[in-house]
Amino acid sequence: MKNAALGLQHLLAMYAGAILVPLIVGDALGLTSAQLTYLVAIDILMCGVATILQVLRNRFFGIGLPVVLGCTFTAVGPMIAIGSSYGVTAIYGAILVSGLFVIAVSGIFGKLVKLFPPVVTGSVVTIIGITLIPVAINNMGGGQGASDFGSLVNISLSFGTLLFIIILYRFAKGFMKSIAILVGLIIGTLAAGMMGLVDFQAVREASYLHLPHPFYFGTPTFEWSAILTMTLVAIVSLVESTGVYFALGDITDRKLKGKDLANGYRAEGLAILMGGFFNAFPYTAFSQNVGLMQMTGVKKKSIIVITGVMLITLGFIPKIAALTTIIPTPVLGGAMIAMFGMVISQGIKMLGPVIMKSSENAMIVACSVGMGLGVTVVPELFAKFPESIQILTSNGIVAGSVTAIVLNILFHMLPQRKTNEHISLREQEV
Repeated sequence: MKNAALGLQHLLAMYAGAILVPLIVGDALGLTSAQLTYLVAIDILMCGVATILQVLRNRFFGIGLPVVLGCTFTAVGPMIAIGSSYGVTAIYGAILVSGLFVIAVSGIFGKLVKLFPPVVTGSVVTIIGITLIPVAINNMGGGQGASDFGSLVNISLSFGTLLFIIILYRFAKGFMKSIAILVGLIIGTLAAGMMGLVDFQAVREASYLHLPHPFYFGTPTFEWSAILTMTLVAIVSLVESTGVYFALGDITDRKLKGKDLANGYRAEGLAILMGGFFNAFPYTAFSQNVGLMQMTGVKKKSIIVITGVMLITLGFIPKIAALTTIIPTPVLGGAMIAMFGMVISQGIKMLGPVIMKSSENAMIVACSVGMGLGVTVVPELFAKFPESIQILTSNGIVAGSVTAIVLNILFHMLPQRKTNEHISLREQEV
């Protein structure tokens, strides 16, 4: 019973992050209640499968650490952009290819990591967070195109939810603080229910049991720009997961080797691949569960296996998934401000030390974030370029990411740059 309670605690800590991704993406793409219920259910189920793949180590995959996997927020903006431009099937075609890419490079990714130092990954995370904020603001008003957009009721619900989350985060301690977003969503939905703004039809219509449906949204389609975007997202997720792996290795007193990391990356690639197959999402290691582990001192893998089994069980029950789809759009928008703001703050946290380190890093951040935000706001800037070039320029996240990678190579990896640095150091010594 104690182990089950500890497993449930881990589930609650990651639940808001898990369900928000399908809710946000599904709402942005105009999915029906039935489609949204499937999306949430399959996402929860696949979070459990991905977690167990990672925890139960074997010679081919799984890092064997008490790590919880969930859908990455890094993918939200790109998936909405891809779905809006090419349709839902293009999202899953891109996810499938990115999963295969991760599996293919898992053995050598440790060597590729130098292409993605904190100045690059921090810039990408910051760009993604910034491009998500308009989605949150639109939802706070009631959803883009809503007849009551910006009404006093919508504004009250969205800001009330955000205020409750802030207050809880400020004054709560321990586990309650770690689930502030989840509690905020529940309280906001209850308040909306008292106003008669919650529709339970989706819950009534949802079945009690269902099985995963391969390619639920149709046969995947493949677009180069979508594939490139999701591959970049997968790379950023791997870099983030690497930090989680080392943090957990430190907590569990286990020194990680290259093969351990390769197995972890391979498990993550398999999870992404399965997500594409069942129309779920890309997955990454969740840092909030690492914080919970540090807080409780409980670091047994068996607890995380229980969490994974709980997630899989919940994923087979659409009634429970449908409960999440009744959250009113303004309530969701209020919580999204906090969640997406945390994505931006995580990017800034990654960038802070590297900007102080050198003026070159500051230039990389300035150009990549500026390019990413600029192309997002004014996507028609490169409309007259050949289509082959527009693959890199039509999406703000891709444009910003490529800018960061190229400038990092220019400033920090070209032989001439290194030579100049050595000369400068010798002159200082003299």
